[in-house]
Amino acid sequence: MTKVSEIMQTMEYGPSTEDASAARDWLARRGAFGHFINGSFTKPGETFETRDPATGEVLARVTQGTADDVATAVKAARRAQKGWAALPGTERARHLYALARHVQKRERFLSVLETLDNGKPIREARDIDVPLVARHFYHHAGWAELRDTRFPGHAPLGVCGQIIPWNFPLLMLAWKVAPALAAGNTVVLKPAEYTPLTALAFAEICQEVGLPAGVVNIVTGDGATGAALVAAEVDKIAFTGSTEVGRGIATALAGTGRKLTLELGGKSPFVVMEDADLDAAVEGVVDSIWFNQGQVCCAGSRILVAESVAERFETLLSARMARLRVGAPLDKSTDIGAIVDPVQKDRILTICHAATDAGAELVGGQAQEGCFIAPGYLKNIAPANPGMEQEIFGPIATLSTFRTADEAVELANNTRYGLAGSVWSESATVATDIAARIKAGVIWINGANMFDAAAPFGGYRESGYGREGGAAGMRDYLAEPAVKPGREAASKPVVAVTDGAAPQQGIDRTAKLYYGGAQKRPDGGAMYAVPGGLAPLGSRKDIRNAVEAATKAGKWAAAGGHARAQVLYYIAENLSARAAEFAARTSRAEVDAAIARAFHYAAWADKFDGATVQAKPGHLVTVIPEPMGVIGIACPNAQPLAGFLSLVLPAIAMGNAVVAIPAQDDPLAVTDLYQVFDTSDLPGGVINIVTGVSADLAVPLAAHEEVAGFWHAGPAAELAAVDRAAAGNLKPVWAVPARDWTGVQAQGETFLHHATRSKTIWLPYGALPAGSGSAAY
Repeated sequence: MTKVSEIMQTMEYGPSTEDASAARDWLARRGAFGHFINGSFTKPGETFETRDPATGEVLARVTQGTADDVATAVKAARRAQKGWAALPGTERARHLYALARHVQKRERFLSVLETLDNGKPIREARDIDVPLVARHFYHHAGWAELRDTRFPGHAPLGVCGQIIPWNFPLLMLAWKVAPALAAGNTVVLKPAEYTPLTALAFAEICQEVGLPAGVVNIVTGDGATGAALVAAEVDKIAFTGSTEVGRGIATALAGTGRKLTLELGGKSPFVVMEDADLDAAVEGVVDSIWFNQGQVCCAGSRILVAESVAERFETLLSARMARLRVGAPLDKSTDIGAIVDPVQKDRILTICHAATDAGAELVGGQAQEGCFIAPGYLKNIAPANPGMEQEIFGPIATLSTFRTADEAVELANNTRYGLAGSVWSESATVATDIAARIKAGVIWINGANMFDAAAPFGGYRESGYGREGGAAGMRDYLAEPAVKPGREAASKPVVAVTDGAAPQQGIDRTAKLYYGGAQKRPDGGAMYAVPGGLAPLGSRKDIRNAVEAATKAGKWAAAGGHARAQVLYYIAENLSARAAEFAARTSRAEVDAAIARAFHYAAWADKFDGATVQAKPGHLVTVIPEPMGVIGIACPNAQPLAGFLSLVLPAIAMGNAVVAIPAQDDPLAVTDLYQVFDTSDLPGGVINIVTGVSADLAVPLAAHEEVAGFWHAGPAAELAAVDRAAAGNLKPVWAVPARDWTGVQAQGETFLHHATRSKTIWLPYGALPAGSGSAAY
């Protein structure tokens, strides 16, 4: 027997296994599980096994959902939605509050069940996941109460289809179900095939609290069940999972007009500057990549260390890594539990083998018996190495160095993803500078993997779009205020003609394209007849040239809101001076509306603020609206001048550059704007205009890799092709409803929300109050 004196010397932990009898008894009583539809469990159908990844033991048999099962659940949700939405906010809040309380009452049971089904250490399920689940329901009980006050004119979407992953099964359920219910929607949720058990336990909680039948429906199954939900008659799909599946969902929904939010993969940078507290940074690595066995979409899987401190950092990291305990997930002293399934273990090892075959060196990371992999990292790794490019989704990081801050930022952004990042520096100036320049939706400064229901979470680029948490997350579960519908004029056939084929009064004028601050002839040299003369017939090559010009206008975003406002005021001033000329081209109503738009968005340019949200104590959590980058815009065919400026001006007011396709039938009112822009101090490349056939130009513009978002106000027949093109690199598409572009509904905050994406910055702030250190305090 080991003596106490020996233990005090080695400081080795003894086993401290959490009792799982309550969870196992519950599983034994339940037997095989059916779906949860319309407030009750269905009779089990064809089933599949869910196993404890640590032992391989079968935990339960769960029903494989079919398309008919999904359709039944959607019908139940549809029947329940009207009544649920009609409840006063206080009533919905009471239901959400009850869900939070019952989660807390069953914390230990849910923690054990989650650990059995997922393989994560019990400490993480107990101290992080389940408290955050309760926090989300509490937080959104407040949003249910305040919805109409904070989001006037908004309405529930209807029925929301939700597909969640296996890495945080119950927490991802809460992230999605809580805001949907607070907004007045009903849901059909499909949990991951590997980890359905806590979702089914949550269904029991829904029964316990008396949630109206049909408000929450849970259909279990594999990817085929998820595909059936995507194809079902729901009003929104919310998906968390792989980028590849997210791209497929975006393609499947192309042209349907249904709302979609995607929280996808990541390859997040973990940047350690030379002045960082290296001991703290090493603990940050533990929290970032070795938390939940590295099965975290926002894990800091790319460690970037200043060359001057890299040797010391790696020494500390190796020593800390060697002390991590890999073992039974139910043991309270385990640091790293089981990989969720042998398939996932094989995938991790395959990527590691490919990385070492390509020249990288693996430190640690050994495969162990069963579904376990020791923590590790890949060093001496090239930027194009598979281990650097692919999301490993396991306890394996990469380690590389940099010399300057600029190089650190370049390496951090050298990825197709943009979910999160972590920056370590003792200088607030250095840390915030790096944080501002990393292209990601969430940045932690001197911290990692911190979450809160009040702090929006979501990514840039191929990490998806939309946000979960806070006001931004609520907005994604609400329909925007309705507008009085207008009629989009059908485009006329375009026939290319030779330059000069139409007679003109006075000195001949040749309209041109406009990009990079200069007028350009179309690449093919062709023109087409429009009212008042000939317009350039733009092509794919012209779109590429215009986007290239737009990408070089980055200083516009850095100019600040006040400077941008001045330019918009100048545009209004110069447009007013030429009002009679433009009125002759269009109408006085359009000119007046265009001037009003310039004044409106000049006013907003320095007033569309972010927010500091009340999240975890000890942190200043700031949500900043950032410009998208380059926005492609297909303008309406009706009211060409007012429609064009109603869309372009809010985009540039927020710091974006735009490539716009003006009205196909009557673009010359817009080509006359070039001189207005040139005399209004508008930098070259901020507004770029390519005239021509909207259907031929919109698709290559939406597909362009450098375009971050697309607004489509053109013909509805184009929308499906535009959506499919945008799915290539997962850019959001806003299908702008037709309206009277001279009216008040053609301006407002809705346009500004679509012109920005939120960036959540976590900064240490003050002392952490005693007793507030848990994940949900």
